[in-house]
Amino acid sequence: MGCWFSKKSKRKSPEKEPTTTVEENTITSSSNANNIALSSNATEDPPKQYSWDKREKVDPKDFMLTGLKDATVGRLPGKLNGQQFVIQDCENCNIFVFDHSATITIDDCTNCCIVMGPVKGSVFFRDCKDIRCVVACQQFRTRDCKKMEVFLCCATQPIIEASTGMKFGCFQYYYPELAFHFKDAGLSIFNNNWSNVHDFTPVSGETNWSLLPEDTVVLDHVPAPDPESEFKSVRVSAEASRSIVPMTKGGRRKDSDESCLFLFFAGDYTTANARKLIDEALGKGFVLVQTKEVSMRPEDITRVFQNNAEGLQEWITKGPVTALELNGDGVVEACKAMSRDMFSGTKVFVSDNRNTSSRDVDNFFNFADMQMGL
Repeated sequence: MGCWFSKKSKRKSPEKEPTTTVEENTITSSSNANNIALSSNATEDPPKQYSWDKREKVDPKDFMLTGLKDATVGRLPGKLNGQQFVIQDCENCNIFVFDHSATITIDDCTNCCIVMGPVKGSVFFRDCKDIRCVVACQQFRTRDCKKMEVFLCCATQPIIEASTGMKFGCFQYYYPELAFHFKDAGLSIFNNNWSNVHDFTPVSGETNWSLLPEDTVVLDHVPAPDPESEFKSVRVSAEASRSIVPMTKGGRRKDSDESCLFLFFAGDYTTANARKLIDEALGKGFVLVQTKEVSMRPEDITRVFQNNAEGLQEWITKGPVTALELNGDGVVEACKAMSRDMFSGTKVFVSDNRNTSSRDVDNFFNFADMQMGL
């Protein structure tokens, strides 16, 4: 067999086609490329935008106060919105943080008055002296501090370390946005362990901390903002009757041997009802010793309320319970009367008699402290 290419092809030759110049090929290719590009652009989606692309750039300086002297400074409501905050190297300053935040650290400050809105995490003072402050937080710590007066709301046990001359009082403060800031920070106004202080470094024969007198006036120690400052528009009050956090006696000696447990189950008006009861009880001369807001399980009901547990299980499934310890002679009968007169349509638990009321108080608050890790 011969080679394929050794014979002429028998197929008829096609009619001669006009030749195309190199220039024409170039123009055609360019035109096609442009058409493709235009088509591609016409159908191409715009680049995606993610949530982090839309965030405003954060300037770290907006979240710190440093190196200030003889100044009235801070942040107005809405300026922090849950961010971390730092205060350091300030002297003779009045500092007002009227917003909720994640954490606040205060380092190397001297002779300052500081007001802090609710802090979701920790407040940590280090190497500070002659400080007077109003603080609401989840955790409170000091290290290497001297002579501090703290009006405190703390969800956990306050801790001091290598600190001396520390004095504590119950949080008493109000500004219009404060209740919302407590909610944003995830703090309950009823969980306040201000007087249950733990000293990591006790010294034998010495007392590193104490409680302020009950009649201490907050604004005498932590003044309101100067009327000429940028904070003049914030309406501040430190009256106990207006404070967002209820004023409690804490670890001070009780005036009477008779206490009563009054407990509200979760509902739409639990906080309002608790505040209403507190106002009524204080008006009758009784004392609010402590409060707690805590969740309970069915098995907890039996352990805490024992013979009085029947019928309570279904109510704890609705949410946390809010408990108050009220103290004073005749408080049990007075609480039972207030329950009938003021909360007849609301499910509550009230100690039945003075012989078992102390047990009710101990059982519940010991349980609550265990639940909260105190």
